[in-house]
Amino acid sequence: MFFLKKKEVPLTEIFTDSFVDIHSHLLPGIDDGAKDIEDSIALIAKMHSYGIKNFITTPHVLGDVYPNSSKIIQEKAALVRLELEKTGFNDISFRAAAEYMLDEQFVARLEADDILTLSGKYILVEMSYFNAPYNLMDVLFQIQLKGYKPVLAHPERYHFYHNDFNMYYKLKKAGCVFQLNLLSLTEQYGKGVQKTAQKLLKKSLYDFVGTDTHHQNHLRLLPKIGSQKAIQMVQNLAANNAVFYKTE
Repeated sequence: MFFLKKKEVPLTEIFTDSFVDIHSHLLPGIDDGAKDIEDSIALIAKMHSYGIKNFITTPHVLGDVYPNSSKIIQEKAALVRLELEKTGFNDISFRAAAEYMLDEQFVARLEADDILTLSGKYILVEMSYFNAPYNLMDVLFQIQLKGYKPVLAHPERYHFYHNDFNMYYKLKKAGCVFQLNLLSLTEQYGKGVQKTAQKLLKKSLYDFVGTDTHHQNHLRLLPKIGSQKAIQMVQNLAANNAVFYKTE
């Protein structure tokens, strides 16, 4: 199986100038990602060394755990942009959206049109790792009625679908597009997730990729995502992320 042979790879082969990382947790102190502004800049600097220059960072918006408002998110993003400018990272594009948990609070935000999109119509969403929302298909339908496109973060990490692979096809049919966590191709999240990610990749069910960077340990593991064959498949997929690229 060609995915099993791991090696260090030059990530600049994957992350071209038009690549946009659409999933990360780089805003200081508002979720389980960067702890402070220094941590934010250190993470971005390391990612920059891998060739990533375009960011749409996506803090969690999750009930009472991470009740981040759009205003707070945008204020934190402005703070990071200012610090990047001070630090001399003039070739970095840094924007913010959010990773929305599909819960009752999200439905209320959707009804109020209080949504930060990745770009245009795309919204990054996630589910609980324990079970899918009972009204999942209805929420996906509501998202699309509002004119948005749901981007399901890391579908490979939802263990309750590992033995019901047909659900992935149902989600695609229901209008979801899928975002692969690159670290899912390693053992970061366990072998079950790794195996499912490999299968979804080979079945061409993914649409976009993201690093889902939270901390430096994630970035140390990132170069070990797979064999040259796997890297070529990821390269083709990563090229899709250019749809989020802005030249201004």
